[in-house]
Amino acid sequence: MQKITPFLWFDTQAEEAANFYVSLFPNSKIKNIARYPSDSQPPAGPPGKVMTVDFELDGQAYTALNGGPHFTFTEAVSFMVHCADQAEVDRYWDALTADGGKESQCGWLKDKYGLSWQIVPQQLMDLYSSPDKAAVGRMFAAMMKMVKLDMPKLKAAFDGETAA
Repeated sequence: MQKITPFLWFDTQAEEAANFYVSLFPNSKIKNIARYPSDSQPPAGPPGKVMTVDFELDGQAYTALNGGPHFTFTEAVSFMVHCADQAEVDRYWDALTADGGKESQCGWLKDKYGLSWQIVPQQLMDLYSSPDKAAVGRMFAAMMKMVKLDMPKLKAAFDGETAA
């Protein structure tokens, strides 16, 4: 059993969001849905409606709660998706910004539920550990101008190549 589980507070969309996330990531599934008891009283949710959804994304456990409109997500917490290549970056980016998601900068976005994500090519993380500080600086400067991360352009900046 996983010792720490991220717990996500939604207004009323916990089941919808969990199903959406499970559809995006491999090795993912809904594990359990708990409903508010038939005798629940405010401020609890309506009797019989979904209370929590336990789900896994690529083997990582999460719980989503329909807790009402009292709390919302902020950028102070985000989920980083390590991507193998640009195609994977593009796939996650497009899916998570669809239907009302919002692009931010430097690989950050908010999905249609307001949850923040960082969609990051693993190669970027690998290059950050380079001892060539000038190359890392060029790459960082290029990244700061991007919305969705473009690894070929970041690699070109790292290598000192100018854009055509």
